[in-house]
Amino acid sequence: MSRSVYLANRIREVYLNGKWIANTNYKEQLSGLNADQAAHIAGDLNSIAVLTYHINYYLVGILNAMESGILDIRDQYSFDGPEVTTDVDWNKLLTEFLANAECFADKIERLKEEELDKDFFAEKYGTWLRNIDGLIEHSYYHLGQIVLIRKLIAMPTAH
Repeated sequence: MSRSVYLANRIREVYLNGKWIANTNYKEQLSGLNADQAAHIAGDLNSIAVLTYHINYYLVGILNAMESGILDIRDQYSFDGPEVTTDVDWNKLLTEFLANAECFADKIERLKEEELDKDFFAEKYGTWLRNIDGLIEHSYYHLGQIVLIRKLIAMPTAH
């Protein structure tokens, strides 16, 4: 199996259909939530909607950069998502996120082996392999937060 296929499979695993590392994935954790649950803020934690926007921000940014050759996303904007107040808002964000995850996996799967060892838009960012691997790790980190936030939301004291 090529490294590109391996990475694409890991991407699909964390976002869409896997259970190996975390025994769950984004699609499983986010599907079935309503806007109130997705936007609920427990303590000083980010909401599930904000975390979903955050991860999607990087997917969209990298997908756009793959098309344009220009990486113009900035960490400082990665939590600046639209307010989720209705189920329509939430379902739009969720649908876009899942579609972007699949599109991203497909594009990574089509990368040539030698592309994975090239600079990720600039030498200072390291290689494509390092950045894709980092995105997967970052995604698992926030998936863990989402799992815990869902548990807090279900607790009577979280309201």
